[in-house]
Amino acid sequence: MTDVAVIGAGAMGLAAAYHLLKAGHRVEVFESDDRPGGMAAHFDLDGLSIERFYHFICKSDQPTFALMRELGIEDQLRWRPTSMGYFFEGKLHPWGDPVSLLRFPHLDLVSKIRYGLHAFTSTKRSDWRKLDHVRADDWVRAWGGERVWKVLWEKLFTLKFFEHSHDVSAAWLWTRIKRVGTSRRSIFQEELGYIEGGSETLMKRLVERIEAMGGRVHLRARVERIDAENGAVSGITVDGAHRPFAAVISTVPLVLLPDLVPALPEPVKAQYRSLQNIGVCCVVHKLRRAVTKDFWVNTNDPRIEVPGLVEFSNLRPLGPDHIVFTPYYMPVTHPKFAWSDEALIRESFDYLKMINPAVTDADRLASAVGRLRHAQPVCPPGYLEMLPPVETAIRGLQVADTSTYYPEDRGISESVRVAQEMAARVR
Repeated sequence: MTDVAVIGAGAMGLAAAYHLLKAGHRVEVFESDDRPGGMAAHFDLDGLSIERFYHFICKSDQPTFALMRELGIEDQLRWRPTSMGYFFEGKLHPWGDPVSLLRFPHLDLVSKIRYGLHAFTSTKRSDWRKLDHVRADDWVRAWGGERVWKVLWEKLFTLKFFEHSHDVSAAWLWTRIKRVGTSRRSIFQEELGYIEGGSETLMKRLVERIEAMGGRVHLRARVERIDAENGAVSGITVDGAHRPFAAVISTVPLVLLPDLVPALPEPVKAQYRSLQNIGVCCVVHKLRRAVTKDFWVNTNDPRIEVPGLVEFSNLRPLGPDHIVFTPYYMPVTHPKFAWSDEALIRESFDYLKMINPAVTDADRLASAVGRLRHAQPVCPPGYLEMLPPVETAIRGLQVADTSTYYPEDRGISESVRVAQEMAARVR
């Protein structure tokens, strides 16, 4: 039996604690926020409990399904047919199925065929390692041609990665295409999932089970340092006090580790510092009316400076309310990252009115902004070789964040998978 500290009470930290306790270890979780859940945490939006950052479930998310079964909440999983849209040059077009592709007026027939073949073959591909060294934009051009890149992809990449838009691995893009592309009822119908009550249902059950098994979850507890002696973990310093632990699992952003773990070798610290992240200001609007019938709308319009919007209530029914997330992905050095909440709310709501002119100021009931400095890892070609190992040079210390999922993108399912792997390594 080992005394283990888990840093971070997001999905990965909580799942790691749960599996550690199942294995018989003593576990304490330390979270600097005032609530568990991390990116999956809820907040109160004008009387509605909703995620700070949108989440959805695909049919490939087996680690999530297995955990929900263990926790006795598999009956809270719901599946719903969903649709996509593409707002291009001032008009909303249906998207995401062969008929919509054929009817899309801004691509020639050859480009449509090449795009469709690329999407189809991506869902069938299983070996991604060759794509690790290919740039995503070059891969799209090779399959679809320049017109497909310019019309469908270029602006999305620019508004997601900015100066890094030509430095994204094709393996990262492939996993996104495959994950959503294989979550379908048929080639004509996408089908996504959600948890009844939202992500909070899973987070609450994890905390309940952790505490029932003797673990502890400390909130508003900021870990200042991971301590080590003679090349091994000796504990953590939290709120000014040293706490002894024989093992530590950290789920904080990897770029923070050089300051958090002074005992790390300097070359390893340089590795962590070299990792790049994109921040996000995610605006969520509560409305009286729907903006579209779609769950996901990509936007390619010179007046709109976000890559798309997520109309979450078109996946998870929320009674009379309509919930729309408008994520501003950008480097934290971008001027808009320092904008006030009100400025971001005002601009993003103007975008919704552009997409659906029937939406008026009177339809907006409430809005809020969630901010993260490390929201989206930048995964350049060769990223697999850049990532430091989860098991560090310090015995007893394992570290992971969303970049560890590569080539998979961020998501609860990957958090759960990596958490279980880390817990299994503790002896």
